[in-house]
Amino acid sequence: VIYPPTIYPVYHKNIPIRILNTFNPEAPGTYISREKEKPTGKALIKGISSINDTCLITVQGLGMVGVIGVNYRIFKTLAKNGISVFLVAQASSENNTTFAVRNADADLAVQVLDEEFAMERAQGDMNDTIAEKDLATVAIVGENMKHTPGIAGKLFGTLGRAGISVKACTQGASETNISFVIRKEYLRKALNSIHDSFFLSEYKVLNLFVVGIGTVGSNLLEQIRIQQPKLMLQSGLKLNIVGIANSKKALFCRDGIQLDNYKQELHEKGIDSNPTKLCNHILDMNIFNAVFVDCTASPEVAALYRKLMDGNVSVVAANKEAASSAYDKYQLLKETARHRDIKFLFETNVGAGLPIINTMNDLINSGDHILKLEAVLSGTLNFIFNTVSADIPLSKAIRMAKEAGYSEPDPRIDLSGKDVIRKLVILAREAGYRVEQSDVKKNLFVPEKYFKGSLEDFWKHISELDADFEKERKEIEAKNMRLRFVAKMENGECEVGLKAVDSHHPFFDLEGSNNIIMISTERYHEYPMIIKGYGAGAGVTAAGVFADIISIANI
Repeated sequence: VIYPPTIYPVYHKNIPIRILNTFNPEAPGTYISREKEKPTGKALIKGISSINDTCLITVQGLGMVGVIGVNYRIFKTLAKNGISVFLVAQASSENNTTFAVRNADADLAVQVLDEEFAMERAQGDMNDTIAEKDLATVAIVGENMKHTPGIAGKLFGTLGRAGISVKACTQGASETNISFVIRKEYLRKALNSIHDSFFLSEYKVLNLFVVGIGTVGSNLLEQIRIQQPKLMLQSGLKLNIVGIANSKKALFCRDGIQLDNYKQELHEKGIDSNPTKLCNHILDMNIFNAVFVDCTASPEVAALYRKLMDGNVSVVAANKEAASSAYDKYQLLKETARHRDIKFLFETNVGAGLPIINTMNDLINSGDHILKLEAVLSGTLNFIFNTVSADIPLSKAIRMAKEAGYSEPDPRIDLSGKDVIRKLVILAREAGYRVEQSDVKKNLFVPEKYFKGSLEDFWKHISELDADFEKERKEIEAKNMRLRFVAKMENGECEVGLKAVDSHHPFFDLEGSNNIIMISTERYHEYPMIIKGYGAGAGVTAAGVFADIISIANI
């Protein structure tokens, strides 16, 4: 901090000043002079300063409107009592004046102002003086701010996206300083957000909380670890992993968790956690550019999204629970994201890493209307139907899908069509239709009785279906057709079920665990748009989650 009177002599003599760091005297330091710096395309603001000891005093009342001398009396009274004011804000309505003082001066300021305006208060012309303590003042400064439209808009937009409410603000006519007052607890978040938004930091930063470190989560963290240096070097993006959690423990570090040995560190240094504790800790960290990444399948974790979004935390979900839950809950999350100017992304809920939802959104946003969807959305079921043969019965193909990591730990979730139904519901909603899971018609190939009882019972009895299924498969094969589990939506009507397709159908040659979707729209009517590729597997799902994270960075 430079004490102004020490600068007066050199300032009036136009003598440049160089400020050096006591702890690093060899550094070039800061050079101050009257010479105007030539534009270099660098940041519009030069720096940020803050005062974390702020109290806002408000003098208000309808009796102030149009009355000359009210502000004179306010500041004369303050000066008489040795109270320094460092920020003043007054609305054009003239019915209130707000100013900032140190917290230590607040009580005295209220007392002397109430005494000064005692008569007006008694008559009802003025209200009691109000003091709001424990605030902070932030100022952005810079010569390049002059005559540059949009600086204030960008500043307050940045604060809004960070969930920071501005209590008072002021800007001088010189246009080189904008000062504002916020709650003290948001000071650190505000400074970091402004640094990031105005490119004062070397990198744009995303602070990630990754929950779930199973196959998808661990693959995602490994992909991030490998890609971090390249993103910093080529794109100026720093992915900072500030939280990692599994079902029992959570590890937090504001400065970032190293991904070389995070599992051991989580085991040794992690704190006991559950969904409620996890949510509260994330919000208590109050960190800027925060993204919650859900790589679980937990309904309890999905239930946290609304509270996190209300705290201006973006959500990227591989978890299908939220987007496929009751329509009103799904819509509320979408509206909350829009209202808070944050992101709620769940591309991998359908088709793993395939760009299905983003493509549909692009079509709709450009004025197209989706009329019909036909898709094979279960990589697990497609793997099973491509694997079943005269040598490999249905029961063995199901076990192979589980061992290959394509199915859920309990494959009945896939065989029941529940996973496909949830995906179809999500797609129908993204296409603009109000659909619930209960609205979807089902034509399943595994009888209901096999979904009851324990998982052990399922494995014990599933082979009972092998003979009948093989008979049906041979009949279909003789017709040069293949079985596919197809999800269909047409004008909001949804159904899923087993379907035999001939060799001319786009689904016929679908290999392995691949997914495919045909999108019929007003523009793509005669020849539907087709998206096809890997639809299952931890690696491609993690890559899809990673792509959603990168899209938030907008690089």
